[in-house]
Amino acid sequence: MELGRITPELLDDEQKEIAEAVGWEAYQKLLFYYAGCRIYIKKPERNGKQSRDEIICQKFDGGNYRELAKEFCLSESAVRKIIRSYRK
Repeated sequence: MELGRITPELLDDEQKEIAEAVGWEAYQKLLFYYAGCRIYIKKPERNGKQSRDEIICQKFDGGNYRELAKEFCLSESAVRKIIRSYRK
């Protein structure tokens, strides 16, 4: 089916939901560029992950894993992993 022949009535429920969320023109652009592809939309908190990790490393004093874990709602092992990856 050609892109121009697709109307909102032809969409299944999931696709209608997406079209309603982004608007019909934006949905058509998504179809043009990504039809048949899987796309992943990050959670908003994941978009700031790199800057969060940099702040964690700046605040790290050599032993404050637990405090950083509490402050950033992470496990201690996650904080350790972040610090290890930035040291490499």
